[in-house]
Amino acid sequence: MKQPQYLEEAFAKICEEMLTTFIRKHRDYGKGNILDTGELGIIFRVNDKLNRLRNLLSQSKTPENESLDESWQDIGVYAVIAILYRRGWFEKLSLKK
Repeated sequence: MKQPQYLEEAFAKICEEMLTTFIRKHRDYGKGNILDTGELGIIFRVNDKLNRLRNLLSQSKTPENESLDESWQDIGVYAVIAILYRRGWFEKLSLKK
């Protein structure tokens, strides 16, 4: 992976990775898990990720499953999904690919 030279390039790289994660997981999960519980369900999912991070970081544990970066990316993806949901786009729109 090429090292970014500027902060905005690094930010864009992480956003690209989050988009890839979103598409991959959306294909597995679909919309039902979000539409069933709405914004409150998103909060619960983010809270699960935060608790996982807190546990791993406070105990200096090495994750056995997803990396710490993946957990942080999931939180970012859930934040974007929440905005899509609030704007009515999550329910109405589908993946192009």
